Parts: sequence; structure tokens; C-alpha cells
Amino acid sequence: MIRVVAVLSSGLLLAGCFSQPPVAAVDRSSTAQSRSAPQPTGPGYYTVKRGDTLYRIAQEHGVDYRDVAAWNGLANPSAIKEGQSLRVAPPAQPETSGAVVANPVAIGGGIESRPLDQPSASTAVQAAPPPAVPADNGKLKREPRVGKEPYSDEAYARFNPSAAPAGNAPAASATRPEATPPAAATPASPDDVPWHWPAPGKVIGVYSESGNKGLDLVGKAGDPVLAAGDGKVVYAGSGLRGYGELVIVKHNATFLSAYAHNRKILVKEGQTVSRGQKIAEMGSTDADMVKLHFEIRKNGKPVDPAAYLPKR
Repeated sequence: MIRVVAVLSSGLLLAGCFSQPPVAAVDRSSTAQSRSAPQPTGPGYYTVKRGDTLYRIAQEHGVDYRDVAAWNGLANPSAIKEGQSLRVAPPAQPETSGAVVANPVAIGGGIESRPLDQPSASTAVQAAPPPAVPADNGKLKREPRVGKEPYSDEAYARFNPSAAPAGNAPAASATRPEATPPAAATPASPDDVPWHWPAPGKVIGVYSESGNKGLDLVGKAGDPVLAAGDGKVVYAGSGLRGYGELVIVKHNATFLSAYAHNRKILVKEGQTVSRGQKIAEMGSTDADMVKLHFEIRKNGKPVDPAAYLPKR
């Protein structure tokens, strides 16, 4: 009897071992693909590189860093990562050109049956007036390509003194004779700036497309740094590597000017400044000597300041 019980117990144990189901294998081949999502690229977007800051990216594209943060939903402007795709141009707005699409009208067709008090289809097509199309298209062409901030009438009056009537020209020249040379240097247009030298020092570094993006002016620590034109301060700080204490002034939708390596900044972001106003003190922050590095950017691209500043 004992032997029978032992044989039955051994058989039950062996059956239990062989009846357990095998462990299921987990397919992780699609995990990496699900984690990576395509990021937008192309015109209007920029891929973050190592060492980039939001301030530098915004300056390179001629826009306000706060606009870039808003377009990309960044609560913290410093929270950008290498490889991240950022929108650096305003989101596309739906076009409202007001153009009228004219369908071809058949000539010499069949007899049209309609009530006498109802106009014909050809009359309705001819009655659609399109005179406003050229004016609207002209406005769209003159709008700034970048920059979300709308135009200001006061700013326009400040940076465009050449648009004043000819009868007021003698009074303006009597009170501010220095404004005459810059106005004669370039043709008059809404985006012209009557430029002013930002410092009286000697030029020790000239503009180069492959190297220096502006002019370097020598001076002593504490020498005044002057606004080169009327405008609005869009940046004041030291967040851009290689520029030290930096001030950026937006003159209009086309031009920006930058003033680097200052010892002390005397203006704040959002402040309106006038041509020739002292905005900083010359220094050597993030530089090997006391100097002012001055840049002019047109539509976000650096240009030679010597081509815009008056001769001296």
C-alpha cells in the first residue's frame, strides 16, 4: 500500500512540472521607433546645436527671443536641448488677398430661361469689382518678413525724419546739423535709419564676412557707448557667449544694432532710446581689452557698419 501511494505521488509531481506554460517573449523591436517622433524642419525652423542659446538663435534670425519662446511654447527660455527643432519665424497667417476668380463665360450659348427681375449670370460676374486687389497686394509686400511686433507711428516718425515736408528742412538742419550727412548717405525709405557713431574711438577691427561681424572701436573703461539710432531695447544682459555685457536695439522691422563688451549697461529691455543717447559704459567683459564691438544687422544678417555710418 505504501509503495502504491509513493508511485502515485511521484506521478503527480512530474505532471505538475510539465503542465506549466512557457514564459511569453516581449517584442521590443518597435519601442525605439515609438519613442522618436519626427520634428518639423525646413524654412522657418532651426535645429539647436551644442552651445546654442535662445538669445543667440533669436539674434541670428533677427527676431525677439521672447517671440521664439512663445512660438515654441517654452516657459523657460533656457530649457532648449541639442537637436531640438525651433520655429524662428512667425506662424503662417491665412492669406486674404481678396482676389476674384473669374470663370470663363460662354459666348453665344443657348437661350437662358430666368425671371425678368433676376440678373443674368454674366451680369453678376461683371458686377464683382476687383479694384482693391492691387492695394492689398502692395500692403502685403511691404509688411516685414520677420518680427511679430506691429509698426509704431511714433517709432516711424523718429527714424524717418527725411519724410518731413521740404519747408521744414531749414529748421531741422539748424537745430540738428549732424543729421544731414546720414540722411544723404542712403536713399529715403521707411526703413532707413540716420545712423550715428556709437563711440568716438579709433576703429581697430573691420568687418569681415568670414570673421568679424562688425566694427571694433578702442576706448577707455567707462567711455560712453551711444545708441546709433532711435529704437527700442530688445535685449540687455550677458546671456550671449563671446559678447559680454550686451545691448541690442531694434530700430525698425529691418535693422538691429548690437553693442558688446560693456562694463555697465544703463538701459533696460523694452526701453525706448534716442539717437546719440548713452546706453552703456565701455568695458572689456568677455574680451581681451577695453573696446566696443558694434554690429548692424539687416533682416537678421550682419552687414558692414562702415557702409551705413556717416564718414568722419
